[in-house]
Amino acid sequence: MKKSIVITTINSPTEATVKFCQKKGWDVFIVGDLKTPHPEYRLLESKFSNVLYLDVEDQKKLYPQIGEVIGWNTIQRRNIGIIHAYNEGTEIFATVDDDNIPYDNWGRNLLVDKTVEVDLYESENGVFDPLSVTQSGNYLWHRGYPIDLLRTRHLVNYKGKTQRKVLVQADLWDGDPDIDAITRLIHRPIVKYQIESPYCSSNISPFNSQNTFLSRKVIPYYSVLPFIGRMDDIWGGYILQHYFPDSVVYCPSSVYQDRNEQDLVKNLENEILGYRKTYEFLNDLPNFINYLPEKSRSFWNLYRKQFSEK
Repeated sequence: MKKSIVITTINSPTEATVKFCQKKGWDVFIVGDLKTPHPEYRLLESKFSNVLYLDVEDQKKLYPQIGEVIGWNTIQRRNIGIIHAYNEGTEIFATVDDDNIPYDNWGRNLLVDKTVEVDLYESENGVFDPLSVTQSGNYLWHRGYPIDLLRTRHLVNYKGKTQRKVLVQADLWDGDPDIDAITRLIHRPIVKYQIESPYCSSNISPFNSQNTFLSRKVIPYYSVLPFIGRMDDIWGGYILQHYFPDSVVYCPSSVYQDRNEQDLVKNLENEILGYRKTYEFLNDLPNFINYLPEKSRSFWNLYRKQFSEK
């Protein structure tokens, strides 16, 4: 079974990237951008037989249409890596960020494409925040959780064990976690999650693309959507759950995020669409296409065509 890691980056090879390249049993697809130091990745590619680097010219040659729609200098170039890994026959995808340093046990406890017993939670407001059941859940919430429901996100009931067919495994992240921009500006947290076993919800819930494993089955229905700011992977994950409900499981941390330098106020500005529209989006999910900007719709339609004959 082919397993692949997909990374997009503008940085020189980081500690995280090198450690992912060293993971046995995994192919690594690294997608460059205009700012990426290409010679450094060609050198990395020469050192590891499992690594393939797609530079700007590679992407223009292989995926000219969708590459042009996505544009440059954007993390949504990750979609090129996902498509390429799919075309190469990948069965299990790992989407990771280059500032998430993998622990030694990263990728060993894979649940994707298995039916497993996990802890089940049910949120009384209909949307589950996966951080609400962690030790930091009293003051942090996952990026992309609808702020309309913040006051009731702790109203969660444990329902015992359940059997779940896992198509998405979202591992947590120690260090500087993937939280809402408001909470990061206020708290600047560094966390060490104490979750010890997999858990899930009967409700829809947010997951990201920074340390997530996905089944080949869901890839034609999952993307990191361009032109919607920091809702890109979050809304992509909600759309996936529209097509594959009850498919997501959250697992203990398997990386430490040593976050790349970012403008936190800009992050906040890039989450405004989510603050304004996510709750409405979730309540009308069958018509999700209507909530996307025109350029995002064009991307989605073209993205879906990449898999129409496969």
